[in-house]
Parts: sequence; structure tokens; C-alpha cells
Amino acid sequence: MATKIRLQRGGRKNYAFYSIVIADARAPRDGRFTEKIGTYNPNTNPATVDLNFDRALYWVENGAQPTDTVRNILRGEGVYMMKHLRGGVKKGAFDESAVQTKFDAWKAGKEQKLNAVKESTAKQKKELAAKELEAEKKINEAIAQKVAEKKAAAAAAKAEAEAAPATEEAPAEA
Repeated sequence: MATKIRLQRGGRKNYAFYSIVIADARAPRDGRFTEKIGTYNPNTNPATVDLNFDRALYWVENGAQPTDTVRNILRGEGVYMMKHLRGGVKKGAFDESAVQTKFDAWKAGKEQKLNAVKESTAKQKKELAAKELEAEKKINEAIAQKVAEKKAAAAAAKAEAEAAPATEEAPAEA
């Protein structure tokens, strides 16, 4: 039986959510599966992956063929890196402790890059919000100035109107 590691669609319309499953190659996309090894949510930024690492590694080492998308997910999670390192142990290139050290170093570097991307995205959002706030403040100041000018013009017209009868009455008394 040829096994595949594939995505099984769930979620509602226009909001896909996927389960990562082990299935017979002949089974339909959302059909029967052997084992569920994780989930994938492409709607978040960055996409959220929850994966049972040990089971994914087991299936990859035993010949299950992932689809292209699942291969990218597994590569991003480090399953293929660990498979590669375990191959080195089988050949005698290094021991298990070296494998774990190399994998931990790789994982730490990957998390550091991910955190840098998240921080830069948050910084860009903050800068964009600050720019929008400044633009809104300028617009509000312009509106406030126009309102103040209208009020000043209305006050001047009112004062002029009140001053006109007062000037008419002053020459009559004299």
C-alpha cells in the first residue's frame, strides 16, 4: 500500500483549515485516512502549524510520500533536517548527541528569523498607524482652523452689526 502524507480540508467557505493526515494514495482528499499527525492554518500570519514531530518523522523515514505543500511544511518544521541527521548517525558520521545539538542550533536559528520577521511586521504596523494618526491630526487641525475662521467671521459680522446701530445713535445724540 502506497501511503501519502497529505492535507485534508476542513473549515468553512473562504476560511480553509487543514489536517495533516497519513492516507492511502488512492483515497480521496477528504476521505478515509490512517492517522492524523497535525494541523495547518494558512489564515494566520505567519501560517500556524501544529505537528506531531515524532510521528511525522516516523512516516517520512518509512517511505510515506508527502504532497508538495506538506513537504514544504515538514521541511519548515525540521522533519527532513532530522531525517538527514539520523542518516548521518546510521552511516557513523556522528552520534545522537551531535544530532540533537545540530538540530537544536538549527531550530534556534529558525525561531530567531521568525521572531525577527514578526517584530519587523509589528514595527511596520506601528509606524503605519502613527502615520495615519498624524495625517488624521493634520486633517482635524485644518477642519478646526476652518471652523475657527468661520466663527471669527461670524463674530466679526455680529460685532459689526451691533456697532452699526451704535454709531447711528451716537451722531443723533450729539
